[in-house]
Amino acid sequence: MGQKINPISLRIGVVKNWPARWLLKGKYGRFLEEDEAIRRVVGEKIAQAGVSALEIERTSNNLKISIQAARPGFIIGRGGKGIEDLTKAIEKELRDVRRKRGAGAAHGKAQGLSLNVEELKRSQIAAPYVAQQIAWDLEKRLPFRRTMKKYIEQVMQNRDVKGAKVFLSGRLDGNEIARRERLVRGSLPLHTLRADIDYGTATAFTSYGTVGIKVWIYKGEIFQEKAKGESQSADRDSER
Repeated sequence: MGQKINPISLRIGVVKNWPARWLLKGKYGRFLEEDEAIRRVVGEKIAQAGVSALEIERTSNNLKISIQAARPGFIIGRGGKGIEDLTKAIEKELRDVRRKRGAGAAHGKAQGLSLNVEELKRSQIAAPYVAQQIAWDLEKRLPFRRTMKKYIEQVMQNRDVKGAKVFLSGRLDGNEIARRERLVRGSLPLHTLRADIDYGTATAFTSYGTVGIKVWIYKGEIFQEKAKGESQSADRDSER
């Protein structure tokens, strides 16, 4: 099973927290559609910022979106104009989703939206950002083997990383026949639930077609006591 599904979803509730946190009865379908719309807008507007994580948290009156990015200045913009434009784009998309669903006045009432942007620290290694960097290099027509080796060696230089894997599929280097290539370093216990494995995907849009990128990064084991402490801390923060 560890080889066939998203390693993050397999560990949610065990060693990882939910990326979307809300429990409001009777609104699951509407909120799920709104969450997808938010992620779509963020992916379209600020893809160049190197977004590594996006968390959505809802209460009865508030909607909080937390974005972790390698280049937060790209999102914030000069004088905060960028983050204002992003907030307006998200609000517009949410209104469109509610209008399409035919939500009434009570259901269509917008929650207070707050947007928080955090910087991805240099000491942190995020698989989604590494995958996006590989995609950017492939779009510049750099050789895929050299690119894979370059980034996997950069990842393994971090002392917290125990293993990593990069997987590419598509018309690599423009060859006529699509194929798969992978590069693995260190250990990668995908079946161990307490293993802290970060996973990210990206797509390189090249002149000869698209190339899919998957990245796994193993950062050691998280034991139950530590995981429970993090989960309880997150629950207390959401209650506030």
